[in-house]
Amino acid sequence: MVDDHTLILNRDRRNYTGLGVARDGLLVANGQKWARNRRLLTPAFHFDILKPYTNVFNASADVLVAKLKSKAASNDRFDVFQNVDTNPYVKAVNRITDSLVQRFLYPYMLFDFIFYKTSVGRQFKKDCNFVHSVAEEIIHKRKNALDSGENVALEGKRYVDFLDILLTARDEEGVGLSSLEVRNEVDTFLFEEYQKRCQQEVDQVLEGRDSDFVEWSDMPKFEFLTQCIKEGMRLHGPVPIVNREVKEDFEIGGRNIPAGSIVQLNIWALHHKESVWGPDHMEFKPERFSPENVDKMSPFQFVPFSAGPRNCIGQHFAMNEEKSVLAKLLRNFTFRIDTSHVVKKNLSAVMRTVDGMFMYVEERKA
Repeated sequence: MVDDHTLILNRDRRNYTGLGVARDGLLVANGQKWARNRRLLTPAFHFDILKPYTNVFNASADVLVAKLKSKAASNDRFDVFQNVDTNPYVKAVNRITDSLVQRFLYPYMLFDFIFYKTSVGRQFKKDCNFVHSVAEEIIHKRKNALDSGENVALEGKRYVDFLDILLTARDEEGVGLSSLEVRNEVDTFLFEEYQKRCQQEVDQVLEGRDSDFVEWSDMPKFEFLTQCIKEGMRLHGPVPIVNREVKEDFEIGGRNIPAGSIVQLNIWALHHKESVWGPDHMEFKPERFSPENVDKMSPFQFVPFSAGPRNCIGQHFAMNEEKSVLAKLLRNFTFRIDTSHVVKKNLSAVMRTVDGMFMYVEERKA
């Protein structure tokens, strides 16, 4: 599975350490810092914590259903990215990821003293400051609430959220996360959530296939829906490339990889590789992820959430969110893509469209 399209080496770490958004968040932290923070954050994604979020998923999906009903009534096409892209935070994050791609593509921009003198670099710094301010405001409000005594009633809340756990987590020595560490983690999760948000996968699954409350107990029952989501993530995964630093020399595919190298793993290429997925690798076929076919797969054949100890800590949260939203949408509507508009991919830190994706929606008959 290793060739020039799936494995790229880079000995220069500057590309990956100067991201400016969350330098020591769980996404990019290394060594003991990563291990400690991952251990402290893991309880935030325990099933007991995730279960009450079905209320949030349902409430949010109901808002979307109400909006789409008006589109169905008017028979107007709509851009599935429109609602998110009008959010100032999302706009800033999108510009940040586009700026990072430019830094990767133009070597002279790797040097901070050049990059920050360009219009791209100045906007990047402005956007990073704005993103940090959003995270700091959220943290400040919650910390004030906890300090005022509300933390005593955490167990009585409808659900304990990610920020509650960040602010109250303690390691074996009774030490919690510093203010900067909390902000780095909030930045990381806001950044990833707004970028991946399940919007991309929801859009692509809808493109691929023609009481209303979704319960926690319903999640395992969505077998075919889960197959559709996974096939959507295979064809249109939100994260095209991930980076890893090699800790020990090793050989793979006949190549010697020295310690200290940065390895870029091209997930998009892997998920579209004919030798891995067969001659129909560009087709939408959910049955690829039927139980019998999954049993035959390599554990590293399908990695939309990466793999190994540094896999995505929030992958179960993301999958449950997608199932809840899609189940409610498909119960209420039939979707069809506007074939007059060509959907073009915009390669960035995450996959987006160049100029939107347009659909029509019809209400299902009772």
